[in-house]
Amino acid sequence: MTADDAADVAIKPPLLFLGALALGCLMSLIVPLGPRLASPNGNALAVGFTFIAFGFVLAGMSARALRRAGTEIVPGRPASALVTTGPYRITRNPIYIGLTLVYFGLSIVMTSLWVLLLLIPTLMILQHGIVMPEEAYLKRRFGAPYRKYQAHVPRWL
Repeated sequence: MTADDAADVAIKPPLLFLGALALGCLMSLIVPLGPRLASPNGNALAVGFTFIAFGFVLAGMSARALRRAGTEIVPGRPASALVTTGPYRITRNPIYIGLTLVYFGLSIVMTSLWVLLLLIPTLMILQHGIVMPEEAYLKRRFGAPYRKYQAHVPRWL
């Protein structure tokens, strides 16, 4: 496999989000900000779990669309099909939106201001280290059909 066979991503997205979550929890214990870690009230639990559930549903539907098309779900592996159906009709990155919703929901459930604050650099790394290399790869791999898709479907929402 050559460099042109797949996107050269900086990190796998689940590891990015899990790393930020772990660092946020550690920071919450070392340098507490706001309420005590994992001390949500009933409303926070309801809101947090709603975000988590919606994020998992969106990511799951998106992964299923990729599997149905017979293409890779793992960034950094070759794509065999351009998927523009299901959630991909609305956004070019529904799995990443789903992961972001799960992470945001967890920050609420965990009552961690650190986890929430770390979402900002996490999204910056996601954008520059994963999404942009993926888009460059997909332009090389699929050419005009991908550029047409880009022109009609937003990167995010």
